[in-house]
Amino acid sequence: MAEFCSSSSSSNNSNNKSNITHIASDHLFSILLLLPIESVLSFTMVCKRFKLVACSETLWESICRRDWGNSYVDALSSSPPEHQLSWKKLYQLVTQMGSVNCIRLSYFDDTSAFPRPRASHSINFVSDCLVLFGGGCEGVHLAGRHLDDTWVAYIGNEFKTILWQKTNSGVPSGRFGQTCAVVGETLVLFGGINDHGLRQNDTWVGHVLRDEMLQITISWMLLEVGSAAPPPRGAHAGCCVDGKKMLIHGGIGLDGLRLNDTWILDLSNGINSAAWHEVVTRLSPPARSGHTLTCIGGTRMVLFGGRGIGYEVLNDVWLFDIAEEYPEWVPLIYDSADVPVGIPPPRVGHSATLVLGGRLLIYGGEDSSRHRKNDFWMLDINSIPTAKACTNSQELRVLSKKVWKRLKLEGHKPGSRSFHQACVDKSGRNIYVFGGMVDGLVLPAEAFGLRFDGELYLIELLLQP
Repeated sequence: MAEFCSSSSSSNNSNNKSNITHIASDHLFSILLLLPIESVLSFTMVCKRFKLVACSETLWESICRRDWGNSYVDALSSSPPEHQLSWKKLYQLVTQMGSVNCIRLSYFDDTSAFPRPRASHSINFVSDCLVLFGGGCEGVHLAGRHLDDTWVAYIGNEFKTILWQKTNSGVPSGRFGQTCAVVGETLVLFGGINDHGLRQNDTWVGHVLRDEMLQITISWMLLEVGSAAPPPRGAHAGCCVDGKKMLIHGGIGLDGLRLNDTWILDLSNGINSAAWHEVVTRLSPPARSGHTLTCIGGTRMVLFGGRGIGYEVLNDVWLFDIAEEYPEWVPLIYDSADVPVGIPPPRVGHSATLVLGGRLLIYGGEDSSRHRKNDFWMLDINSIPTAKACTNSQELRVLSKKVWKRLKLEGHKPGSRSFHQACVDKSGRNIYVFGGMVDGLVLPAEAFGLRFDGELYLIELLLQP
């Protein structure tokens, strides 16, 4: 094929305007954006002109936008010039990423306020702030064991310095095991379990207000959603999807029964027209609690792990796409001899965060024996075919070694934990982890040690040549 690119081609070829070498550069650009990365790299070896097009910064920025989404690329574009790599190099480093770095951000003193240690709370990154709400804390026999406080911390360029501000108490009411998702610039909170063990099914929206002096307030409002609402529950999973909807699945309902239903809150026409509706599917993940549900871009999401109806702990993966005319849950099946070595062990109470490069970062959790974990696993979403790829089999078969990778941990070594919470900033490179249940000292008359954690950690994706 290289000879077609040579200026010494035969006169017949030089006069043949249908030859690929005569395609305009902008048309080549459009074609390359439709190809997988392997084909783009092969294209650079054809001739000098093709290499120039296929290695251009403009093309690789567009490829990053295609595979990672606009928000992450916009955030990376605004970083200082001395911290910027070429888009092609950055894509390579993200693809080869094999480790994360942990930094402890909580340094307690007598002059600053800090959130109380807790677990099963919610934490979100919205409007350049961390917003922490609720959760359960120590003190079984004390009123207020399920917290009702809201804390915020502004995350500027100096993200290694965190100043918490307490903004609200009492609204929403104290609870743990709720879900809270960011829809646009709005927090949407649903459900949870209160001090009396009662499951809730109320829906709240919160807005972050910040002045020039970095004083931050949160405005919470109970959302009127009409008579159709999900049954009360806690320890369910939820996420924002399609930028204007919230989806929830499962959890622990009335009488302690685990659920497997799927509901969507549609906010497309604003909060005053918000309405819940149930999505009925032929196949659904088995009933569970303590699992995660994470949007992986657009209308697609991934469900992972949790505790099943027989108290078994799970590590299955399910995909769901609400763009389909009749959405269906699709299980991920591993077609490989290295299972279970090549996939994360079963867990409940873990975190699952979409990070830079279209990858899902799984951290921590606990197994069926309450042994807490401190491992990091990454699921490569780009290696998973879309739900449309499964026709008659109703399942997606993949090689586990192509989709899962265990990451190395560098820097600070946080204790093993479960029922913590995590969120990611706009760049997709910085993940914030707060709280959870961690192993503590064993006291007399106790079978095992347990304590709630109040530390905040920064987990950085290491992009190393």
